[in-house]
Amino acid sequence: MPSDGELAALLRAVLDGVCVNVPSSDAMTRRRVAAKLREALRGNHHSLEALKRAGRNALVSAPTMWRESPTRAD
Repeated sequence: MPSDGELAALLRAVLDGVCVNVPSSDAMTRRRVAAKLREALRGNHHSLEALKRAGRNALVSAPTMWRESPTRAD
């Protein structure tokens, strides 16, 4: 198992890589991706590829409240 310092460096590198096209002003997106990376670590997904996949998934799956609601036809 990697040390805490190694995990922190790995997480930072993955976060920066996954969020390379996210504007620096979009802290909410970076926080969501970071949370998903921590969640992956808690699930014992320590490989670089598993963390990248978790980060990319966080970018493409916006929270439900951000999704457009279907238009109701009355």
